[in-house]
Amino acid sequence: MLRPLRLAVAAAAALAAGLTVHNAAAQEVIRVGNLKLAHFAGVSYVKEIASSCGITVDLKIFAKGPDIMQAMLAGELDVGATASEAAISARGNGAPVYIVGGFAKGGARLLATPESGIKSAADLKGKKVGVTRGSIQEVLLGAEMAKHGLKAKDVNLIYLGYPDLNQALLQKQVDAIMQTEPQSAQAIARGFGVEVVKPYDTPVGTPIRTLVMTEKFYTEHAPAAAKFMACFVKAQKTFMDEPKTAEKFVTQEVFKGQVTPAEFQEALANSPYTLEMSADHIQKTTDVMAEHGIGKMAKPAKAADWVKLDLLETAKSAAGAK
Repeated sequence: MLRPLRLAVAAAAALAAGLTVHNAAAQEVIRVGNLKLAHFAGVSYVKEIASSCGITVDLKIFAKGPDIMQAMLAGELDVGATASEAAISARGNGAPVYIVGGFAKGGARLLATPESGIKSAADLKGKKVGVTRGSIQEVLLGAEMAKHGLKAKDVNLIYLGYPDLNQALLQKQVDAIMQTEPQSAQAIARGFGVEVVKPYDTPVGTPIRTLVMTEKFYTEHAPAAAKFMACFVKAQKTFMDEPKTAEKFVTQEVFKGQVTPAEFQEALANSPYTLEMSADHIQKTTDVMAEHGIGKMAKPAKAADWVKLDLLETAKSAAGAK
């Protein structure tokens, strides 16, 4: 009597194991690269709700957008969240990637030390100015300076990572910085930085952060790509409709208490979550980058050829999102 019972138990265990393997296979693992920034948090939130979308997300955090593009080129990521300049530069050098959506607007501020006397970009001539190399902030800095007849040689550019920019401003190692969020909000709240301008009055306009997919994932894994975009829209819509959910996730989960709710709100005011994206915006940004020699593109790509918004529009329609 014991032997049949043991066989029955073994058979049941084998069946359960088989079902587990089948379910795991059904939920394709989607590898996503993101940055640790307030306005990028909606992309990280996809991982939190992935199971409800029938997908599994392997999330990796990078220091800057170009690092994400390198990981995508190396076949280590399927999806990446970057500012537009990283994607544009990569595509301009032949990278097989598509822009498939947008997730945040703005997210840049020119800050100066309180005693610098800098009131506009025109006052940057001869000053030490910090910026992150290859970032959308560098693109905007170049465009803002051009409005006032300044070129890169007219200022002392110092290239630093986002956290290091705040330290340099705090210690007065630079006179001004073009910074992202929430770091610029923190600099203002803590008194060592004053806002000079939000640089949205150039041909770039208000920059939109980009969601990028490899061509291989977009074409060869279409069902998984569609599921991911549906989950992305769900996450973004949650943050747009429920600001307190976004605040809690960013302050407690992403920054582990290093960003206060007040600093988050100030950052969000300058970098709201969105689902906007257009080929026209990417083309204008490409043109400015080419004009100022940012990105070192072999051949700037035409936005209409690689901005693919069909998955986004389908997901937005299904979710009733704008």
